[in-house]
Amino acid sequence: MTAASAAPPVAERDLALMLASLDVQRRVGDYVFVACAQADAELAALAHASVREDEGISYVLARADADARGLTYGFVAAWLSLCVHSALDAVGLTAAVSAALAEDGIACNVLAGFHHDHLLVPADRAADAVAALAALRRPADAR
Repeated sequence: MTAASAAPPVAERDLALMLASLDVQRRVGDYVFVACAQADAELAALAHASVREDEGISYVLARADADARGLTYGFVAAWLSLCVHSALDAVGLTAAVSAALAEDGIACNVLAGFHHDHLLVPADRAADAVAALAALRRPADAR
């Protein structure tokens, strides 16, 4: 980073402030999890996310990419991004979000990135999930 570069946004740790500024954006398309026992360079290049586990690697792919390759999957998800710059050590955001979704019977798989948290929810419940999360957004002083 050079001196002329803008300072990065400060990562938020206060739960009330995170919820007050919570914005949810949906990525275009549907996404699926594909599991492989070993790394696969082609899938890795297509993956929007991956997780390495003892059992193998889970790749999150666009459904269209998985279909084009005849890959097997089950869960079809909408990808929602929480547009709040939460600190990696912030406490409570994941719990608040998952509780709101659970209250409406919406499954959720969470992926945390450096800049945002991402939620993979059932594609057919995406609008319900966005509404449940929007209900969390209230002014910090109203909590």
